[in-house]
Amino acid sequence: MDNKRQSELQSQYNNYKSSLQQLSSKIGELESESDEHKLVLDTLLPLPPTRKCFRMIGGVLVERTVSDVIPALQQNQQGVESVLDQLMKEYKKTEDEMKKWQVKNKVQVVQQ
Repeated sequence: MDNKRQSELQSQYNNYKSSLQQLSSKIGELESESDEHKLVLDTLLPLPPTRKCFRMIGGVLVERTVSDVIPALQQNQQGVESVLDQLMKEYKKTEDEMKKWQVKNKVQVVQQ
């Protein structure tokens, strides 16, 4: 195999690995954010709806009631879960593309 072809394959492989790494990192961040939302919701749900609580909005701490905060938190968590599902599908798709590419180009990964 000539050097040009080899460097092209290496570059493509590095691009796939980089994409997968970025997706994995973002998935980890969103999973952590989702866990935080769940923890806060689990804490707030048993409380009386009129109890006051505080919420950070755009870097500003605002006073609200539990009944005001719960729907917003649930909506935010659903949004995070939706994006997380999309990223997981994208990760799987990229991973499958990489595997097909490896088979097609007869690429074997050698760990050093």
